[in-house]
Amino acid sequence: MKKMGKAIILSTSILLATPVLPLTPFTAIKAEASSTIKMKKTSFQTKDRLNLRSGASTKNKVILTIPKGKIIQATEKKGSWYKVTYTYKSKNKNITKTGWVSSGYLKEYYQYKKISKTYYFTKKTSKFYTKPDTKKKAAFTVTAHNGFPSTQKVVNSIGETWYRISYKGKTLYVKSNDVSKQSFTSFSQTKYIANKTTYLYQSYGNVQKKLVTIPKGTIVQAKKRIGDWYSISYKGKTGYFYIGDFSKYDKITYQTSNTGVTYYITKQTSKLYSKPDTKSKLVYSVSANNGFSSTQKVVNSLKETMYRVTYKGKTLYVNGNDVSKATTTSINKTDYKANKDTYLYQSFGLNQKKLITIPKGTVISSSLKSGDWYRTSYKGSTGYVFIKDFSINNNITVKKIDETTYVTNDALNLRKSYDVTSSIVTTIPKSKIVIANYKASNGWYKVKYGKSTGYVSGKYLTQVRTGDPLTSHTGYQFIDLRTKSSVTATQINNYIAKYVKLTGKKSILSGKGQAFIDAGNKYGVNALYLAAHAIHESAYGTSLLSVGKNNLFGFGAYDATPFIAAFKFKSVNDCINYIAQEMKATYLNKNNWKYNGAYLGYSTKDMNNKRIDENSGGMNFWYASDPYWGQTIAKHMQNILPYKSSYSKAPINTKVYSQPSIPAGSDVFPAGIQAIMKKDLVFHSKKGATDKAKTLKKGTKFTLLEKTNDFWVKVKVGKTTYWTNSIKFDDYKKYLAVQNLGRVTVEDLNVRSSASTSSSKIQTLKQNSFVQIVLTKDGKPTMDKNKTWYQIKLSNGKTGWVSAYYIKQELK
Repeated sequence: MKKMGKAIILSTSILLATPVLPLTPFTAIKAEASSTIKMKKTSFQTKDRLNLRSGASTKNKVILTIPKGKIIQATEKKGSWYKVTYTYKSKNKNITKTGWVSSGYLKEYYQYKKISKTYYFTKKTSKFYTKPDTKKKAAFTVTAHNGFPSTQKVVNSIGETWYRISYKGKTLYVKSNDVSKQSFTSFSQTKYIANKTTYLYQSYGNVQKKLVTIPKGTIVQAKKRIGDWYSISYKGKTGYFYIGDFSKYDKITYQTSNTGVTYYITKQTSKLYSKPDTKSKLVYSVSANNGFSSTQKVVNSLKETMYRVTYKGKTLYVNGNDVSKATTTSINKTDYKANKDTYLYQSFGLNQKKLITIPKGTVISSSLKSGDWYRTSYKGSTGYVFIKDFSINNNITVKKIDETTYVTNDALNLRKSYDVTSSIVTTIPKSKIVIANYKASNGWYKVKYGKSTGYVSGKYLTQVRTGDPLTSHTGYQFIDLRTKSSVTATQINNYIAKYVKLTGKKSILSGKGQAFIDAGNKYGVNALYLAAHAIHESAYGTSLLSVGKNNLFGFGAYDATPFIAAFKFKSVNDCINYIAQEMKATYLNKNNWKYNGAYLGYSTKDMNNKRIDENSGGMNFWYASDPYWGQTIAKHMQNILPYKSSYSKAPINTKVYSQPSIPAGSDVFPAGIQAIMKKDLVFHSKKGATDKAKTLKKGTKFTLLEKTNDFWVKVKVGKTTYWTNSIKFDDYKKYLAVQNLGRVTVEDLNVRSSASTSSSKIQTLKQNSFVQIVLTKDGKPTMDKNKTWYQIKLSNGKTGWVSAYYIKQELK
């Protein structure tokens, strides 16, 4: 299910009653709506001392004067005036004032921050801009999986995060939502075979220079990657290939060489295999610090180095990455004290012969070591001790840190102190989440697990973000969503009404509480959840998409063209019923691939935004990328109706429904919407037909008439109409370019007789209305000389002018 942007919360500005300043980009727009316009919260910085007034006019009372250089937030606009909030300190208290200011004394406030060099990859087809905002046309559009380094992060005036990059010799900016952070990863050298003819690129991305062609069937080897791009050398060139064009080459061959007797020690819990490759049968797993002797080395075609060893009377093989060669190193002679009863071993390894017991408290000295094994003499015998059974004096410091969440990479000992010689309090299993509040200077963290508190080594932890409440899995986040709620329509309605009263916005969910209850009863879905889900996704029923198409969940929408692509529902009730059936058929149906538990749940992501599957569950697993999505909806549920433990005993409705059919609905465009084909495309004689009535060649001009919910498009060429369902709206620019389709983005928009707010009003257009922009002879939108007004043609054939500030060009 595609997710939609929230409600457009238009922003505010600030005004001063001093001499008039020159026009800025904010005062130059002479747009007019018949009422105050809500705007997305925008940060501005005052360019001079600025009067905050009680109304949008110099005739209104001055509340106070805002000093130069102060940051304010705007949420509404009326002509060239902005409604803003300003917070200042007085007598050690924060005081917030709200009023109106003139836009002429403001500049948008951008926050620039230098970051360490970080690599970002496009998650989808993305746009690059010359500035960190979307006011101007994008400079370039690049496909998914292209990587770019960045050393600067920017938060613009409306709170969007951007990254500065370089592309084709230009300094550009990309939205954070369009990219994912990646880092270089090393792995065992692996063979890959090309599934098709492809290329070796100079860097990571198909927009990079092609160094050489890699024919289909070519076998290459890689051991380092960043994202989906793997580093290799091929035909004397070093570069990157895209893994989507390759698959692993699994045929395994061996190269065996005999060596002298060499000792190896396991560095971690290690696997012993029946053959010299990790794809063969696993025979034993042995703990770290076991020693083995070997006389044979094997390098297989997977580029794995394996050593032949003997264990429990069997000839087996251990991966070279799991062991270290037992070489002896001289150290300063140091005294060590036994923390427990232990042994002097004949050689290095817990599986070696025990020569003698060393009682707890015994002091030994050593000046030679091999890994964690230290050579010493005790009671006439010479051998090795396992140093983790001993301790020495140290100067390690412990500091308090901000609460940080980690997941364990393996079963991990929780110790009383911050080193391996300390006693074990308990063992934390693999994939458990822990919270650290203190860090020792040697890289150990103080954590709490269950009722136990102690230290763990940071080597076995991965930092994560999680929506898991950790304390307990109770409450709305974990109820079965196929249970019935006792919520009433009044409780839902009151919650939405409270938001409407607080914000002054209009909501299409007002009075719709009973619709959620009816849909929940009909399909066996929790009505309280349905209401909370709709409230979260549609910003309480105030988003443009919900208001314009009764679409509360962004169903059918794509980032490339969210409004046009999204489904249009006949009513709010139809949308609620559709989603109730869709959820019951998919996310709440254990036989569907989207099912991962019939509860809201949570997701856990590492700092590269990779999901940790073992610590993710419920609808949040597949439905949302936000780890806190389940938590957020559960909070709405709690606010509407406080949770009761009786849910654990409530009956579950397990009835399965088929997925609903795509609802009937379409966007019908005004007459005269002109478009151009960007590629050859076959059209049919009517909707649903399979004939090939006409092929429109690239460059053909046509009239765009309609787009239906099931993505059929109706066009007109000459006097004949045709249909197609071949246009992919997630990347529509490959198929067509529309020249003059506009959509009204404010509640009411005045159409004027000329490009001026002083001219007569000839009509008022409603929000989300489509309009035909008049084209010039060369096919461009007709605008005034200041490029702030569009000339449009009305349904009655007359022409008029509207502010370009309130018109969004669709499918351009």
